[in-house]
Amino acid sequence: MSLDPAMLAGTLLPWFDAHGRHDLPWQSDPVPYRVWVSEVMLQQTQVETVKAYYERFIVRFPDVATLAAAPQDEVMRLWSGLGYYARARNLHRAAGVIFARHGGVLPDSLAALLELPGIGRSTAGAILALARGQRHPILDGNVKRVLARVFLVEEPTESTAGLKKLWALSEAATPATRVAAYTQAIMDLGATICTRANPACDRCPLAQGCAAFAAGRAGDLPVPRRRAPRRFRRTHMLFVLAAGRVLLERRPSRGIWGGLWAPPEFADAVEAEANLAARFGLAAPTRRLAPVQHAFTHFDLEIEPWVVELGVQEAWVAEGEARWQELASIDDVGLPAPVARLLEELRHGANGPVREARSRGGRPREIAVPG
Repeated sequence: MSLDPAMLAGTLLPWFDAHGRHDLPWQSDPVPYRVWVSEVMLQQTQVETVKAYYERFIVRFPDVATLAAAPQDEVMRLWSGLGYYARARNLHRAAGVIFARHGGVLPDSLAALLELPGIGRSTAGAILALARGQRHPILDGNVKRVLARVFLVEEPTESTAGLKKLWALSEAATPATRVAAYTQAIMDLGATICTRANPACDRCPLAQGCAAFAAGRAGDLPVPRRRAPRRFRRTHMLFVLAAGRVLLERRPSRGIWGGLWAPPEFADAVEAEANLAARFGLAAPTRRLAPVQHAFTHFDLEIEPWVVELGVQEAWVAEGEARWQELASIDDVGLPAPVARLLEELRHGANGPVREARSRGGRPREIAVPG
């Protein structure tokens, strides 16, 4: 028989006190701003990945006022490589709203938080629970997994029926006292014990009351949502160099790497060659580098990097959302991870230590979502 939801906290909190995570960077001073930044960064991203990004971000943007006053480019630069870049744009926009409408202080009501860009019900609840001790349920990926297993929720966690059940269970399980500790505890349990693959049921404090464990179905739940077949995309990028600078264009706000800077990109070689001819009067690139592989959550991307070397007098005038960026200062702009790696090799000189025969492997998969 599974636990009564109201009894969950009583079992979970002693485990958390002894085995939970108490030294995360945002726990040292859990004011609403710091909790908000951490919760946004943790959306669909693991704690170990977030730590270093969070610490750099907080050093540069220690409060709402500093973040609101910063140029978006600087915010995106510090987010580069973390993926799901709409989070950074929404965080920056929301800081502006908080500064203008709330005196630079995050609102202390759920309704007001939900009006801010990029803050949904679970994020708002986590901010208020962790930073203010207010009783609000949350439902991030870790919590969904714990609740689905303990209470044998067989509907997909992203379905209307599944979400309705899980929110009701989260509401019933959230205690009236020690709300911050309970909220962190159930997230920690999902992240460290009740993991997606190979859950450590033998070490779980909830095992004796877990319906999925009793039924031998912990590995089957939560029911995964149906995913489309993994796709493959190929693209061409023109790394146009002139006098120690590279031509970059700001990517559209929607789509992968939204708001970051990257070389001109084309769907195929025909488009790339046409642009070379129209923009620079060239029939072919100076050299073609080995393809670069990069993995996103739902598809794999192969980049064909073409290097175009222009003379000082031939440099094309950058207009609109384009700029010539000094290779020596490429760290000053927000770049997609594979672009940053290529430019790091090119920055050492016109010929650079570019290993043209080596195919570069991708980093851990980035989140690729609209916006």
